[in-house]
Amino acid sequence: MSLQVGIIGLPNVGKSTLFNALTQADAAVAAYPFTTIDPNRGVAAVPDRRLETLARLVGPEQVTPATVEFVDIAGLVRGAHKGEGLGNRFLAHIREVDAVAVVTRCFADPDVAHIDGSLDPVRDLEVLDLELALADLETVQRRLEKTRATAKAHPKEVKGELALLEELEERLQRGEQAAPWAKEGEAQAALARELFLLTAKPRLYVANVDEEELPDGGEGAAAVMRRAEAEGVPGVVLCAQLEADLAGWPADEAAEYRAGVGLDSSGLETLVWAGYRTLDLISFFTLVGGKILRAWSVRRGATAPEAAGRVHTDMQRGFIRAEVIDWETLVKAGGWSAARERGLVRTEGREYLVQDGDVCLFRFSP
Repeated sequence: MSLQVGIIGLPNVGKSTLFNALTQADAAVAAYPFTTIDPNRGVAAVPDRRLETLARLVGPEQVTPATVEFVDIAGLVRGAHKGEGLGNRFLAHIREVDAVAVVTRCFADPDVAHIDGSLDPVRDLEVLDLELALADLETVQRRLEKTRATAKAHPKEVKGELALLEELEERLQRGEQAAPWAKEGEAQAALARELFLLTAKPRLYVANVDEEELPDGGEGAAAVMRRAEAEGVPGVVLCAQLEADLAGWPADEAAEYRAGVGLDSSGLETLVWAGYRTLDLISFFTLVGGKILRAWSVRRGATAPEAAGRVHTDMQRGFIRAEVIDWETLVKAGGWSAARERGLVRTEGREYLVQDGDVCLFRFSP
């Protein structure tokens, strides 16, 4: 599973700086628009204290965390839906990702020009959403043309789809996002997925602030967080430049510096977990021979065979059963052998839904 979070926003909001900090990559960063043309891709480890606790218990030779892939997508400008600023190309990149992290500039820097000349996070979000909604509107109207043509010969076959498309067109014309509409029923959700609607994608907001404004971020960040709360999605306040600078520091020194500016943890850690939640992922763990401990990500609601397939496709095809124990129960028992002796390890079948924090041993027929 390669689930991707696209980092989007207007030009010069700090997307590439944030991407570099997240993935320890080296994407080009400069104070002018369209530094990024082809999207940069990188993988960020999901920081998980449960994995750290299990590692201390087991003492394995290898520990591998779960990951989330981030994609740094070039900045959008007014008129992107018409192709301005290579907009068509960049919008296509957004369609490919599973969720978006909307980065908003809340920092002032005379050396980094704002594309609209002044700092206004709410206006920037409105510009971005308008371009995404207009792009979706064009997509819907193209589909409507085809559906109406089909309806002339086969009206009953497309009656339901036609009604849905006309309702969605009306909402997009009012400037609404497709996300609320897509949550109203399975037919709406399926059509939104089929059309790759930009405003239907799960999202989270990132307020990129000055270091001096940490930890709360000031009024600009507060406005972004109010919007996130109103939409019921995660919001993260961080300073991308600070996170990029601290990424190369020893962990203890970085933690001490963050504490000095009022931060309990890394902004990147908060962002990765927010991306994880936005994708509706959970983690389970596997332990092979007491030597290899690994965290895996699956969609919430995955069955045991589906989770086994994350480890290896052969495990899913030949799945027999899963031996399962919650990670906290395993730690309290003192290890797998002790837990098994005490009858704490459960046997689960094909219908079992894997839970966040499960430690699993999959039995399968090769």
